[in-house]
Amino acid sequence: MNKISPAGCGTVLQGKRILVAEDEVLISIMLEDALIEAGALVLGPAISVPDALRLLDAAMGDGGVSAALLDLKLGRGGAGCLADALAERGVPFIFATAYGACRETERHRAVPVLAKPYFPDDVLQALETVLSARA
Repeated sequence: MNKISPAGCGTVLQGKRILVAEDEVLISIMLEDALIEAGALVLGPAISVPDALRLLDAAMGDGGVSAALLDLKLGRGGAGCLADALAERGVPFIFATAYGACRETERHRAVPVLAKPYFPDDVLQALETVLSARA
C-alpha cells in the first residue's frame, strides 16, 4: 500500500468535512485513516444510502459537507439518489466502483470515478481535485 503523504494533500483537505459512503469495513477504515491523516474531518462512514442521506441532512445544518466519496454499490442498492442529493446541494463528490460505468455515472458525467481497488493517495488526490475545482 502507498504511504500517505499528508504534506501533499493537507493544505486542501485540512479542516474539510468529507462524507464517506462506503459499506466495506476495511475500505472505510483505510479511507478514514487517510482522510484524518490529511487533516480532514470524516463524516461517516455511512454503510447504506439511508444512513448517508441522514448524515448529509444532519451535516448540512451543522457546518455542511465539503465533499463526498460515494461507493456506487452502497448497501443493498445503487447510490443514485445519494448522488442526486449531493448534486442538488452543490456538494462535490467522487464515485468509487469495481463495476465500471452505470446509470449513475451517466447521469453525473462530470463526476470523477475511481476504479476499485485504489490506493489512499488516489482518493486524496481525487478529493483535492474536486475541492480545488470548486474554489
